Amino acid sequence: MRASTPEKPKGAAWLVLGAAVLWLALTILLPLITVFVEAFRQGAAAYFAAFQDPDALAAIKLSLQVAAAAVPLNAAFGLSAAWLISKFEFVGKGLLLTLIDLPFSLSPVISGLVWVLLFGASGWFGPLLDKLGIQIIFSYTGILLATILVTFPFVARELIPLMQAQGADEETAAVTLGAGGGDIFWRVTLPNIAWALLYGVLLCNARALGEFGAVSVVSGHIRGLTDTMPLHVEVLYNDYNFVAAFAVASLLAGLALVTLAAKTLLEWRFSGELARSARH
Repeated sequence: MRASTPEKPKGAAWLVLGAAVLWLALTILLPLITVFVEAFRQGAAAYFAAFQDPDALAAIKLSLQVAAAAVPLNAAFGLSAAWLISKFEFVGKGLLLTLIDLPFSLSPVISGLVWVLLFGASGWFGPLLDKLGIQIIFSYTGILLATILVTFPFVARELIPLMQAQGADEETAAVTLGAGGGDIFWRVTLPNIAWALLYGVLLCNARALGEFGAVSVVSGHIRGLTDTMPLHVEVLYNDYNFVAAFAVASLLAGLALVTLAAKTLLEWRFSGELARSARH
């Protein structure tokens, strides 16, 4: 059956569209433009000088290190969870789905606080860790754990609906042809979900770099050691160092724009793959 062509907006539809564009301009574009304007208010020299500060460089390095560890771990978990949920029926499947969605409904502050309650000095395992000389809170490890908790649903939630819609017909056919588990994954499953996986990884990375609440709870705000980029922006702003604060914020905003461009490209490519699959 031939798909109907969407109608062009007219009358009230144009009014709604105009209101939506105006609202987006006020809530998204204007703040974004403000960040870059304030960052360059005192010129390019002051802007780039903000990134010569050792504390700023340490914050950028820490953010990248946390994202570099959290994103692959969450990608591996998301891929495994999506495969398990979409291909098999088992007791506790609904509970697993609920747990995957839990960070979406939890406050980021709570996501950080749970690690303090577990591994803090007065936490459940704090005294034992202290005797062993292991520090989790106020360290890279605590920041990584907090980041993993708030970002782990993104990859799984992108893959689960797609893999459920695709079903297991192609994998079953591969099994009947004598293919092994590894060959099925690399030659059948992964190519079918590649764009959705990249999309989920992209969203996970963006959230990992920009996370503030959970990281703030476990970091201790130690300059040059446990301050990530968002935390460093807060410190600079509270110190009335506005140019430097907006300079670092502009780096985060620039990463967000790159993420948006990549997201748009992936959506276009992914929709094209789905359209080709539907025709076949």
